[in-house]
Amino acid sequence: MRHGLEISCGGAAIPVSVLVELGELAEHAGWDGVFLEDYLIHYSGDEPSTYDPWLVLAAIAGRTGRVRLGTTVTALPRRRPAKLAREVLTLDHLSAGRATVAVGVGDPGDRGLAAFGEQTEVSVRAAMLDEGLDLLTGLLSGEQVNHQGTHYRADGVALRPVPVQAPRVPVWVGGSTQAAAVRRRAARADGIVPYKLTDTDTWSDFTPDEVRELVNALPPTRADGQPFDVAIGGRRRRPDERAERAYLEDLAAAGATWWLEFVPVGDPAAMRAAVARRPLR
Repeated sequence: MRHGLEISCGGAAIPVSVLVELGELAEHAGWDGVFLEDYLIHYSGDEPSTYDPWLVLAAIAGRTGRVRLGTTVTALPRRRPAKLAREVLTLDHLSAGRATVAVGVGDPGDRGLAAFGEQTEVSVRAAMLDEGLDLLTGLLSGEQVNHQGTHYRADGVALRPVPVQAPRVPVWVGGSTQAAAVRRRAARADGIVPYKLTDTDTWSDFTPDEVRELVNALPPTRADGQPFDVAIGGRRRRPDERAERAYLEDLAAAGATWWLEFVPVGDPAAMRAAVARRPLR
């Protein structure tokens, strides 16, 4: 099981240079992946600083050589799939094949939806995600794509250069496991970034048995033949590191391929310390 960091894309008045610094520090500290949130307006505070994850990841790519880089999670219905594919492919080349993109229907509380006139109806966003996922995976393969749908269109187009990774840049699907559609979409992609609850603010960890059931319900391999990614986590490290390490060992035994530890926005020194303390292996 690999260990990654989920890092806020903004909040308060954090400088973007700190986010780039954290990405570089993550590689030095032995983390396997750096994944940024994707918001137009961060969810903390009234007018928080917010940064584009793909530009930040591009800067991190230039300072690292090993760590995997991506988002968790990009709301595909508020993006043009072709533009997102171009950004991801560019990162794939800048990083020599270390890009991953996770997509979902979007955070219901995302202020960047209604504020910019984006579609807020969940059923419509779900339909856009279903259609956009097919278009995105096709474009990220470098193959010619023909698509005529309700929301998107591609007339015999292939994006060049082809990705460094073959047969495509890995695509993960994020969302609540309460929704059967999330598993269905993930099965068409290369991985899943699941969370448990849609109707409460209370955090609830996946149990090893729940992870095992999820792993068994999804494809055993992804498009490149590697194990299908099941990326569990999304919270801060618990104070009891012995119990935390035992829990992570159980998740790995259940089939999780990634543990994602959240680094919330805050004092830059505290964020650096959270990254520098290294993963619990």
